[in-house]
Amino acid sequence: MKSEHGLTMDADSPPRARILMVAGGTGGHIFPALAVAEELRGRTGPGIPRYEIEFLGTHRPLEARLIPAAGFPLRTVDAAGLKGIGGIQRLRNLLVLPRTAIAVARILREFRPQVVVGVGGYLAGPVMLEAALAGIPTLLIEPNARPGFTNRLLKPFVRAAALGFAETAHVYGEKARVTGHPVRRAFFEIPPRALLPVGQGSQSGVAVPPFTVFVVGGSQGSRAINQAVVQALPMLAKEPGAMRIIHQTGEHDYNEVLKTYQESGLPGEVHAFIEDMPGTLSQADLVISRAGATAVAELAAAGRASLLIPFPGATDQHQLENARAMEKAGAARVIAQSHLSPERLAGEIRDLMAGPATLESMEKCAHSLARPDAAARIADLVENLARRA
Repeated sequence: MKSEHGLTMDADSPPRARILMVAGGTGGHIFPALAVAEELRGRTGPGIPRYEIEFLGTHRPLEARLIPAAGFPLRTVDAAGLKGIGGIQRLRNLLVLPRTAIAVARILREFRPQVVVGVGGYLAGPVMLEAALAGIPTLLIEPNARPGFTNRLLKPFVRAAALGFAETAHVYGEKARVTGHPVRRAFFEIPPRALLPVGQGSQSGVAVPPFTVFVVGGSQGSRAINQAVVQALPMLAKEPGAMRIIHQTGEHDYNEVLKTYQESGLPGEVHAFIEDMPGTLSQADLVISRAGATAVAELAAAGRASLLIPFPGATDQHQLENARAMEKAGAARVIAQSHLSPERLAGEIRDLMAGPATLESMEKCAHSLARPDAAARIADLVENLARRA
C-alpha cells in the first residue's frame, strides 16, 4: 500500500522513500549515479531496504546496458541537448522539448519521488526544473571543477549541490556540499605500484616488471591521443630499459593502431575497449588519459600518476579545469591538445620513466585527492532531503 505522501508501505514495515536518479547519456553521468544508488540500496531498515530507486534516462545504449545490469529499473524519455548545437539541428532539438516535458511530468506523477537526484546533462535540466516547481526536493551532483551549462542553470532551483571539487563551491554558495566524486570501491582497492627505477632489479639479479604505460582516451577512444602515441613509438622503442604499453583505442582506430604496434617492436597490448578498468590501472606505472570527472576521480582513487590531455571540445572546457586541478595538486602533468606532439609526449614519458621519486610524489598527491566516502556523503544528503520531504 502507499501512504498519502507516496511512500511504499507494507503492513508490517516502515515506509520506503522513492528516489529518482537522472543520469542520461554518458558514463560520466551514469557511473557516479550508480555508485550513490548502490550506497542507498545497501542502507536497510529493520531487514528491508529503506529506498525504492529508479533511474530516468534517454534511449542511449550505454545506460540501457549498465543500469538494468546493476539491478535498477530504468525509465526512458526522448530528450535532446541545445548547448553547442546550431542551425536545423537546434530547431529539431527544440521541438523535442515539449515531448520531454510531458513525459517527465507523467513520470513524476506516477513514481511520486521524495527526492530527485541529477548528475547533469541535457536531460537533468527539464527533470530537475519540473521536480523543483512541483515542490519535490532536488539534489544536484556536480563532479567537474567547472560546472556545466545545465548545472549552472539549475543553481536557483536545487536544494543542495554535491561537489567533486572544492574549487566549485563558490558557484553554489550556501547550497554547496563538497563530497568528492563517487567511484566504484574496486578503484580504492588497487595496491600501490612497486617503486623501483628501471633496470635496478635486473642489475641486482631480481626480475623487475617493465615500466607500464596505460593509454586511455575514454570509452570511445581519442584519435588525437592514439595518433600521438603511435607516432611516438619509434622514439620510445630506443629507450633503455623495459617498457610496455596497454592501449585502449576505441573501436574506430583499433585495427590501425594494432598494426602500428606490431610493426614497432615495442611490447603493447591493444584493446578496442577494456571492461576491467581497475584491473588494468593496477598494472600501470603511468596513465595517459583524457580528463573527464570520472577519469580523474578513478586516477585519484587508484593513486596513479598521469599525463592528462583534456578534450578541447568538452562543454565549457570542464576537462581542462579538471586537469588543472589535478596538476595544481601535484598529481598530474597536463598537455593541451593544441600542444600535443609525438616528441612532447615521448619526452614526458621518458622523463617520468627515469624519475621514480617524481612518480611516487605524484601518486601520493593523487591519492590525497581521493574521497572513499563520497558516495556515502552524497547518500547522506539524499537521506536528509527525504526525511524533510
